Amino acid sequence: MVEKIRVLMVDDEKQFRATTSKILSRKGYETTMADSGEEALKILKKSKHDVVVLDIKMPGMDGREALMEIKKISPNTKVIMLTGHGGRDSAKETLALGAYDYLNKPCDINLLSLKITDAYMSGKEKEKAKEKKAGDILIHLEDYTVIDSESSIKDAFEELLMTYGALRVSSKVMETGHRSLLVMDNNKKIIGVVSLTDMMEGMRPDYLKMPKPSTADSMQYSHMFWTGLFTAQVKNLAKKKVKDIMSESPPSMDENTNLMEVADFMYTQNVRRVIITSGEMVVGVVREQELFFEMANIIL
Repeated sequence: MVEKIRVLMVDDEKQFRATTSKILSRKGYETTMADSGEEALKILKKSKHDVVVLDIKMPGMDGREALMEIKKISPNTKVIMLTGHGGRDSAKETLALGAYDYLNKPCDINLLSLKITDAYMSGKEKEKAKEKKAGDILIHLEDYTVIDSESSIKDAFEELLMTYGALRVSSKVMETGHRSLLVMDNNKKIIGVVSLTDMMEGMRPDYLKMPKPSTADSMQYSHMFWTGLFTAQVKNLAKKKVKDIMSESPPSMDENTNLMEVADFMYTQNVRRVIITSGEMVVGVVREQELFFEMANIIL
């Protein structure tokens, strides 16, 4: 994102303001916070913002009133309304008052980010006509969890748990964790990926992976066979190294690749993520989730 989009978040919930500011700043937005409609108006009178994200239900001046005043002060500023599930009709009414769009709470931060960018681009006719590329929806490499190939599986579990434990969640915004780790060698080159599927495969004993003889096709293991096996195999898994269970590195695509080409490639090749490059440098990852959120952004 060459030019930072200036976003004003307006909400009376302190946790929402704090967590959303951190996430959006990390994604490259220049974010300002306001705890009320009244404060938002004061800010807009002093400095220009490209997009306002405005909660409908607030004490004092509510979102509808704030929207009308914002449009008087800054007619070209795009406003995205946030509403509870029971307030969809009210949110739709704000479109007639000049809101650009609305989202239900809790909203995923990725979808909110897409809406903010689209709102900003809608004011630029040339940019609006351009379809997004892989580089427009990726997760930046610095925001994705990576691990060394010589690390233990225990380390890998700890890293994955940290992404889940670090979920920023409030009543109005949520951020999904990663379900895989990129594996790097000593030269910081991506050489593989460790997913939850790889971990399940890694804990299965070798004799379960071997094909059964034809005479045993109908054979079923007894209850006693399975008892205690899960715990024992998980403990054995923890002793292995990441390089012992990792899958090969995801395929790579250029940042300027059209999203339809990305989607077609992921479907036909049956892959869940692709590495995105800029020249020879890896810049991020596009997963199924990023395509889903972009599809939702277009449909909703």
